[in-house]
Formats: sequence, C-alpha cells, structure tokens
Amino acid sequence: MRLVRVAAAGVGVAAPRTPLRLLGRGLAAMSSESLKSVDYEVFGHVQGVCFRMYTEGEAKKLGVVGWVKNTSKGTVTGQVQGPEEKVNSMKSWLSKVGSPSSRIDRTAFSNEKAISKLEYTNFSVRY
Repeated sequence: MRLVRVAAAGVGVAAPRTPLRLLGRGLAAMSSESLKSVDYEVFGHVQGVCFRMYTEGEAKKLGVVGWVKNTSKGTVTGQVQGPEEKVNSMKSWLSKVGSPSSRIDRTAFSNEKAISKLEYTNFSVRY
C-alpha cells in the first residue's frame, strides 16, 4: 500500500491509499477474517412493521450481504454472509433488535457454515 501526502492546514500528513486492484474485490478482499454464511427465520410480530427495510439498512451498515423476505407463515426469512464478526453482529440484531415496531419472539438460525467467497454482492429485499 502506498502512502500519499495530503496537505492539511499547511502540514504534510501521510494518508493510506488503496491500490486500484483491491477496490473491485469487495468485502472478502478487505477482511483477513474468515467468511461465514447463515440462514435465519424470525418469529413474532415481524410483518407490516418495516422489518425487512430495517434489516436491509442494518446489513448495509454492518457491511454484510444476503437477502430478506416475508413468508406466507407470517415470519421473515433470509440469509446473511460476511466476515464472522459482522455476521455475528447481524445475528444479534435479528434476535434482539429488529424494527422499532416489531416484536421478536425468537430467531432460528440454520445452515451456519464457513464459506470461501461471498455468494452475493449486496443485501436485498426479496418479494
């Protein structure tokens, strides 16, 4: 990584510069920790309370990828992938926080596994 001098109020400050070849590789290239994938289903009052929108926002804030959708059973289901620490943060959010008007009774996680690369490029709401 090269350092670039940036002038700040007349003082030279060294700022890191990311090589262009790393910019297109996304989340996996920027993290040295292992990647993880997990499926989830959230039970409770989670439909009609913007749960999917808040889930998408939280996922993007944390920097994980995957998807979320409503089910015909009145639950919300999806998949999340990313660095293990960030996926664990998302699991906690899905279990304890949710949208402001939601009520989470329980969250079931399944198919939790290590992955070598991300299967998605972003986080999206499915219909």
